[in-house]
Amino acid sequence: MKITIGHLYPDLLNLYGDRGNIQCLMKRCQWRGIEAETIPFELDDKIDFSKLDIVLLGGGSDREQMIVCEKLQEIQPDFKAYVEDNGVVIAICGGYQLLGKYYKTDQGNMKGLDLVDLYTEQGEGRLIENIVLKSDLFDMPIVGFENHGGRTCINNNKPLGKVLYGKGNDGESGYEGVVYKNVIGTYLHGPLLPKNPQLADWLIKHALEKKYEKEIELTPLDDSQEKEANDYIYHRFVRG
Repeated sequence: MKITIGHLYPDLLNLYGDRGNIQCLMKRCQWRGIEAETIPFELDDKIDFSKLDIVLLGGGSDREQMIVCEKLQEIQPDFKAYVEDNGVVIAICGGYQLLGKYYKTDQGNMKGLDLVDLYTEQGEGRLIENIVLKSDLFDMPIVGFENHGGRTCINNNKPLGKVLYGKGNDGESGYEGVVYKNVIGTYLHGPLLPKNPQLADWLIKHALEKKYEKEIELTPLDDSQEKEANDYIYHRFVRG
């Protein structure tokens, strides 16, 4: 078995260590004997989504998001078709905001990809905090760090998790992130996946099942160190 990961515009959207997420996915595949390849795409590259099994859309500053915004509109139809066909996507922070219809900032409106029915508007002050979530998808809590000025409304979509500590999508709803088909969008970074092995495996499992059209059971890995780190953060900020 083989997985191909597409990393969109890492030269611009890599503000929060997204290469760490790529390395985590690659290693967790390789440890299981699954061949893994990552293809980085720059602005002028043509993207064939039919060749990709996981797409990572990372975070960047508002300026960098503006730079890639026009290019993203060019690939929107193909990206939308990939999502609707259950393609796997992990979108972090600025990438999460770009999944939606728009991001309204003081500098004007940034048109999103409209891949998921959500929108973001800039709020007063930034939401900066360690954050812990309880997600229906996993036994372990999801932990990370958030630093965003946008407030995201996910409308009727399913959130990634309930906020146990931190601010989340908007600092008010009590929820963070979004899950739509095989797309996960979240403000959590640091990077996200090494701290949350169950989330990394969710992406790998769904990518393999889509590609090979059968149910896949991933070989368990020794995640004792990852779980210890996750547990430390949970007890530090939630249990006290």
